[in-house]
Amino acid sequence: MKTDRLIDLLAADAQPVPRDAARRRLTLALLLGLPLAALIVALDYGFRPDLLQVARLPMFWVKVVFPLSIGCAGFVAAQRLARPGVRVGGAAAGLVLPLAALWLLAAAVWLGAPEAERATLLWGQTWRSCAFSIGFISLPALAAAMAALRSLAPTRPMVAGAAAGAFAGGVGAAVYALHCPELAAPFLAVWYVAGIALVMAAGAAAGRWLLRW
Repeated sequence: MKTDRLIDLLAADAQPVPRDAARRRLTLALLLGLPLAALIVALDYGFRPDLLQVARLPMFWVKVVFPLSIGCAGFVAAQRLARPGVRVGGAAAGLVLPLAALWLLAAAVWLGAPEAERATLLWGQTWRSCAFSIGFISLPALAAAMAALRSLAPTRPMVAGAAAGAFAGGVGAAVYALHCPELAAPFLAVWYVAGIALVMAAGAAAGRWLLRW
């Protein structure tokens, strides 16, 4: 059989991929990953018993909104990178700006605190486990996002995997915040960021192998 004829036969049943396929499949990843992350926290960690009271504090919402912002930016970036030839665009700013805002807030709190209190602001009570807990809680969302991307057509597998990691890490960190006792901005700026970065690195490493054509 001639090559041109073979190509014609293979392409005969090809159908165009819907324009919103990436968005729908990553939304499904969110719908799978978010409740599983919440289940991990509920079973292995426990939600804060004073959640209703602490929710009145502004820093609690900083702790939740920051990772959610990263997760949203990662979602948009992964959605764009799932299609060949599409640039990340403004999603990159969506990753950088919340990080810069948190670091500025942390620097202001750090510089304004008495020197004797700075160690507590940075290390808190849970620094040893925070980043790894975020990574563990993020695993369901990361696995679901990688499966979604694998069914699409990313041409930059490591970058797409890192975007999936930002999405999953943001989701995991936001859910972990419902358990975490820490509220200091310097703690969040180091250990929450480290946890999300850990998931992004895992996503990039997995993407190198799982998302190659």
